[in-house]
Amino acid sequence: MGNSQKSRIYSAVQPTGSLHLGNYLGAIRNWVHLQSEYECIYNIADLHAITEHQDPKELRNSTLSAAACLLGSGIDPGKSILFVQSHVSGHAELAWIFNCISRLGWLNRMTQFKDKAGKNRENASSGLYVYPNLMAADILLYKATHVPVGEDQRQHLELCRDIAQSFNSQFDVQTFPLVEPLILDVAARVMSLRDGTKKMSKSELSDLSRINLTDTPDEIKTKIRKARTDSEPLSGDIANLETRPEAKNLVGIYAALANKSAEEICAEFEGAQFSRFKDDLADLTVAALEPITHEMSSLLKDPAHVEKILLEGASRANDLAVPILDEIRHIMGFLRP
Repeated sequence: MGNSQKSRIYSAVQPTGSLHLGNYLGAIRNWVHLQSEYECIYNIADLHAITEHQDPKELRNSTLSAAACLLGSGIDPGKSILFVQSHVSGHAELAWIFNCISRLGWLNRMTQFKDKAGKNRENASSGLYVYPNLMAADILLYKATHVPVGEDQRQHLELCRDIAQSFNSQFDVQTFPLVEPLILDVAARVMSLRDGTKKMSKSELSDLSRINLTDTPDEIKTKIRKARTDSEPLSGDIANLETRPEAKNLVGIYAALANKSAEEICAEFEGAQFSRFKDDLADLTVAALEPITHEMSSLLKDPAHVEKILLEGASRANDLAVPILDEIRHIMGFLRP
């Protein structure tokens, strides 16, 4: 493994819709920090995106936008490998191999398929069903040792470990590591601005529910001022916010952006009305996101430069993937091409 003194991280983001504050605080900001500790591989997961129909033009634009967002947030292509998933064909090839290793019983337990397919299960794509096998292929194609995940992704990581263990056992090898989760800071779990019981999401119909990383300062301030709250002033005790999900969410966002604990924010704003708190939160959010938005805008004015970075990243990712895939083909008994 290159850079053998460091463990290898793999993570990805889907290029569907605009990336938002939840993506930034829950994942991207952590990815930036991990670059100094790990060998990091990050990609724009366009193969995952097509489990549901995507307009081709929008997919191309959102792929570039997601790349610009990661670069603008501090992902350094000199330190990390940043690329587009479909540019490395090994992802799709290994996913098919894992379709033949994984078991229907394992996939039937995946709650995310049930959530996304809903009542239209019969009309869901087969890609959505085997999506976790592709996710396992993404990770194991590089023999990643760690994956930064939120609590909602732990089930997929457990499946990845099951697939790795099953492959190793079937062929009596130790090819794949049992990847370990890096559980991200629970305090950075960002909920909808319209419903504090639901995660902030690209797919929620109301744009007022999220702060997009492309929003202007005025849009950010408007959304925060319109964020749902209750009539009570802020409590000095975080425990008192357990039954006030919208209040707890805004305090959590403030704490994450200020690099403080929620307890510190409650103490700082004890007794304050939400009008004052929201004004301060809006200013803090703008200050944190404006440099990212500015850099994104600058990068997207030169899409050829962004594409060049992605292609260079794909070349480096492919250099890592090819020998691993060759090893897997040999183990499987495939004739060498």
